[in-house]
This record gives sequence, C-alpha cells and structure tokens, in this order.
Amino acid sequence: MALKELSARPSAQEVMRDAPVIPVIVLQDRAHAVPLARALLAGGIRMLEITLRTPVALACIEAIAKEVPEAVVGVGTVRSAADAQAAAMAGARFVVSPGYTRSVGKACHDLGIALLPGVATGSEIMMAQEDGYTDLKFFPALQSGGTGLLKAWHGPFNDVKFCPTGGITTANAQEFLALPNVACVGGSWLTPADALAAGDWARVTRLAAEAAGLKRG
Repeated sequence: MALKELSARPSAQEVMRDAPVIPVIVLQDRAHAVPLARALLAGGIRMLEITLRTPVALACIEAIAKEVPEAVVGVGTVRSAADAQAAAMAGARFVVSPGYTRSVGKACHDLGIALLPGVATGSEIMMAQEDGYTDLKFFPALQSGGTGLLKAWHGPFNDVKFCPTGGITTANAQEFLALPNVACVGGSWLTPADALAAGDWARVTRLAAEAAGLKRG
C-alpha cells in the first residue's frame, strides 16, 4: 500500500489520520530503534511515538530521524517546553503530551511542530481549543470513561477529533475507532517488550499490518 506524501512538518490532523493506530513505544536500547522503525514501516505504520520514559529516548528519536527518514518519528510523554524543544532538536516531527499546559502549547507553536495534547475533561478540551488545538489525545482513555465519555463529548465538542490512548488493545480498538469523533487510537501492543528484547521484527511487522488494517467509522 502506497503511503500518502506528507509535508516535512505534518499537521496534527495528518498525524492522526495517517493510520488507525499510533504505536506508543518505550525503548530501553538504542540499538532497537532503527530495526523497530523499519519493522513498523513494513507493516504500514509510519507515525511512531517514542515516549520520553527512558534515558535513551532522545537518542532513539535521533537515530530513527536520520536512518529511517520515511518514518515520521514523534515524541510522547512531553511534560514541559524543554521536553518539546529537546525532542524537536533530536528530529521529532510531532509531539504528544499526557496533559495540556499553555507553556507546552506555546512551545510547540513556536517550534512549528504538531502537538496532540492530552485531555481527560471538558474543561481541558476547552482550554486546548482556546489555544487552537482541536486534534487531541484522550488519556487515560479507558480509566477516564472510555467510549461512553467520547459519545457524551460528541455533542458539545463535535468539532474535535480524538486519539484515545491508555488501555487500548486489539480487543477494544475497533470499538473506539467506530466512533465519529475518533481519528485513531494509540497503543503499545504493536511493540511488545518481549518482541523487542528478542529482536522479533517479523512479529512487529505482523502486528503493525493488522493494526493498519483496522477500520474507522
């Protein structure tokens, strides 16, 4: 399947609509970064969220940006303007945050980099919208109300699209994707820790292909 050409700095809308799933990736070993990115890409997934949960995360982002340019490497778990700036310098092309603060929003705006800010309440959605953000991460999705809350939000926030993340699995991803206000979901099941440790890139490619084949509503 040919992937649509993207701008050097994709918008949040482009990031969320590229594939049904954005993998949420935790890397413990820089040596895994490039083969993992290639394995996901081979399965049809190119939006890669590398979380800032390990000391090697920025080095992994830099390696993927340099060696797998056809992938679109992003950064997750961004909690400050400094995080966003460091990630952009490493080559990240989009930012995902677990919550939203105006300092992170301003930093990403000033850097010219797409941000998917995390929200879990109506007030947080309204604050993000005030700052121009309408493509949002719903986190933690399952723990905050899941599909029921998304259905409730569709009335007052029918101009907002969400990427639910947190508790999303192969068993419930399709249920979320069927909703009209869900553009994609985020999940860690595409990159299981045991597959990374074993270098089982064929398994990662298979999981990515299955995820890329999920249907949206």
